[in-house]
Amino acid sequence: MTLLLIHALATWFMIGLIWTIQTVHYPLFALVGSGSFPSYEASHTRRMGWLLAIPAGVEVTTGAALVWVRPAPVSLDLVLVGGALLAVMWVITALIQVPLHRRLSSFWSTHEIGQLVRSNWIRTGGWSVRGLLVIAMLSAALTS
Repeated sequence: MTLLLIHALATWFMIGLIWTIQTVHYPLFALVGSGSFPSYEASHTRRMGWLLAIPAGVEVTTGAALVWVRPAPVSLDLVLVGGALLAVMWVITALIQVPLHRRLSSFWSTHEIGQLVRSNWIRTGGWSVRGLLVIAMLSAALTS
């Protein structure tokens, strides 16, 4: 049960972070302006990296561990679907978000910022669904 609780905490931290990024940080990018944007973007990326490194690592590690060690009433299918969602979000991060951030660290572009905001809705939705899956896992574990 401890593993599941740690996983839930990491997942819900990531949900709070992704919603903050989606609704606050990314939309504000358009207001920074072209002159100072590359240094602003570099600072944003570095600070966000430090903020999410531990919780993201914990979420991935505990999510993988739940495949083998989970409370008996928690369905393996639920864990696997949650893990698949997590994998999809990290692939999207690597293939879409990271290249956009790299381009934005070189130049300010309302088009690139718009792509960043729009494409990030996929991750925001994915983590939100993961949160519901984790609640279902906790519910199964606590009601047995």
